[in-house]
Amino acid sequence: MTRERGLDLLGTLLRLVLGGVILVAGALKVTNLGQSALAVRAYQLLPYDLAGYVGYALPIIEIVIGLLLVLGLFTRMSALLGALLMLAFVIGIASAWARGLSIDCGCFGGGGTIGAEQTAYPLELSRDVALTLAGAWLVRRPHTAYALDDRI
Repeated sequence: MTRERGLDLLGTLLRLVLGGVILVAGALKVTNLGQSALAVRAYQLLPYDLAGYVGYALPIIEIVIGLLLVLGLFTRMSALLGALLMLAFVIGIASAWARGLSIDCGCFGGGGTIGAEQTAYPLELSRDVALTLAGAWLVRRPHTAYALDDRI
């Protein structure tokens, strides 16, 4: 296998993982938008009404970005949006942790206040930093194997 082919396959793996995670997260939240709004409000970073609008829009945005990545369409732009989304989650989770909030991240549905012993901030941050880096890789090198970008 050539180096270029190996990099294309690595990009494909990163694209599918990032896209799959974002797509699943959106799909799990889209059936309960009120809970998604509650999860965004729990971070206490945005004004109450704005947090509600973000909570309602977020699952739909995640589904669109996830689908684009999985299909390999507009890879550089969808990877940039995915990386920025993951970076926003990193900032939100780190902020909640630093301020002593005990919340479920709401990443895959749910959300809201939980017991301090139930938080998983280090794991959530590690996951989201890794996904941010996957998106950054794809912004830098968007050509991947098995992408529809090559077909249009």
